[in-house]
Amino acid sequence: MKSVLLVEDDAKLAMIMCMFLQKNDFRVEIEGHGGRAVDRIIAHQPDAVVLDINLPGLDGFAVCRQVRPLYQGAILILTARSEEMDEVLGLEVGADDFMAKPVRPMALVARLRLHLRRYGNTENALNEMIVVGDLTIHVQRRVLQLCGEPIKVSNAEFDILLVLAMNKNTLVRREQLFKLVHSNEEYHYGDRSVDLHVLRLRRKIEVDSKNPVRIKSVYGDGYLLFENP
Repeated sequence: MKSVLLVEDDAKLAMIMCMFLQKNDFRVEIEGHGGRAVDRIIAHQPDAVVLDINLPGLDGFAVCRQVRPLYQGAILILTARSEEMDEVLGLEVGADDFMAKPVRPMALVARLRLHLRRYGNTENALNEMIVVGDLTIHVQRRVLQLCGEPIKVSNAEFDILLVLAMNKNTLVRREQLFKLVHSNEEYHYGDRSVDLHVLRLRRKIEVDSKNPVRIKSVYGDGYLLFENP
């Protein structure tokens, strides 16, 4: 049974949608606050997220933007507005699909099943390995190899490197990496824990950790892993 996090602040509508999805063999949880939704998506990794735009805390676009680098499931955005720019923005921040309210229940089920099948194929590939240059990450076995040789890393270091590899050549923000490692803690600007994990990683995979070419930092923002350093 596939899991769905329904992020909707209208309690009555959320319950109606939840009951319908459950009747169609989905396991559903409901969240009505954008900020809490980010934490739950990253910590629990549901198979799919159905995400309203107008939410307290963070709107749906901000939620999608924050979780996308750390979440590999399907994201389907819902909105009561009919503006074309909403759809464009939703897709730009990483949503897989976009549906206007009122949502036709069977259409929602069909869209979810379509995207879950697509992500199922992606998941099979991720279960094997990710190769970035001469780094090989065996996802399920949680083994890292450099030029074919195993490299011992901590769980936090492995998770950070995995997310960077899944978003190779793309900036991943420090706050997103923090939430990956400390899912139950609130991020505070200036926290250096992620930087320390990255420093230790660099010592293990860089030729010269003081002049890194694999994991590059963007001052005050985050990190990115280059495929061809």
